[in-house]
Amino acid sequence: MSVSINVGIIGVSGYTGLELVKLLINHPIFNLNYVANTQGGAELAQIHKMLSSLDLAHLPIYQADAKAAIESCSLLFLALPHKNAMAMTKEIFALKHNAKIIDLSADYRLNTANYESYYCPHIDKENLAHAVYGLPEYYRKDIQKAHLIANPGCYPTATLLALLPFVPYIDGSCGVFVDAKSGVSGAGKSLTDNTHFPHINENLFSYSPLTHRHQIEITQKCHDISKEGLDIVFVPHLMPITRGMLVSVFATLKAPLSSQEAQEILSQAYKNEPFVRIRENPVSIAHTAGSHFCDIFVASSGKNLYINSSIDNLLRGASSQALVNANLMCGLKENLGVPLVSYGLY
Repeated sequence: MSVSINVGIIGVSGYTGLELVKLLINHPIFNLNYVANTQGGAELAQIHKMLSSLDLAHLPIYQADAKAAIESCSLLFLALPHKNAMAMTKEIFALKHNAKIIDLSADYRLNTANYESYYCPHIDKENLAHAVYGLPEYYRKDIQKAHLIANPGCYPTATLLALLPFVPYIDGSCGVFVDAKSGVSGAGKSLTDNTHFPHINENLFSYSPLTHRHQIEITQKCHDISKEGLDIVFVPHLMPITRGMLVSVFATLKAPLSSQEAQEILSQAYKNEPFVRIRENPVSIAHTAGSHFCDIFVASSGKNLYINSSIDNLLRGASSQALVNANLMCGLKENLGVPLVSYGLY
């Protein structure tokens, strides 16, 4: 008899909620039987019209309720804004101490001091203390035992996977410069001046330079994982494409490395990681958009180091990474239901 695990999504209305639905439709074990948002009172296909021909088109969207969610599901994905997510998480764990939650917001990614400096007062420090950062390449064993996963941000995912293998070789007295570019879906579903078509079309611009909240996430996780501090100088940009992310990291090495030596460091770091691909040429968004892969390229000249990575911001940077974390939490094969083929014609 086949095993089935009921799962739910709270915050189904946004892009990451939609991507989660699309991934769960064909998952061999997870059964999506509860979806909710702040309003409720609709069916799934009314929010996401592309789902209208599917069996779950008429799945009711409930008004988010912690008790109903945990009664219906063994595992929950929270695709809520920060602050809302920790309020829901706190309520769920108060009702069921061994619930399983993957939170896609920033509410459990940072320590208290950093979170409160960049976001707002934290109202769930108890659960924050045992949350596990959901970057499987570095926290896989912890994820398997966890009940609360802090799903990483999109920019931190692409940056950390590129940067972490080289932290021991980087001169910490020099800044590490991160130039990051995202498709406009990374700005969310709500319309803003920046995402209005006449503004974003045929345009490219930076936003929140040196102040973006993902800068502190990259900085803290570099220290948490490598035990070394780096001065991260982070500048994100919006591109006039729907999805995809391209990151360029520039750093100064303690001692010269050849490009071949740098490539070997990268290859050794990820030799057993199926979803990180080491490339011999600068990476392309088209090779990763629509998939769970992170592609990485590295080059060096003397003490100058350049690392280049690409991911799908909505998948590896959010929803498919959440799915991998869910697989690990439930003792399943890591690759179940994970998208392996990009959209690009290459």
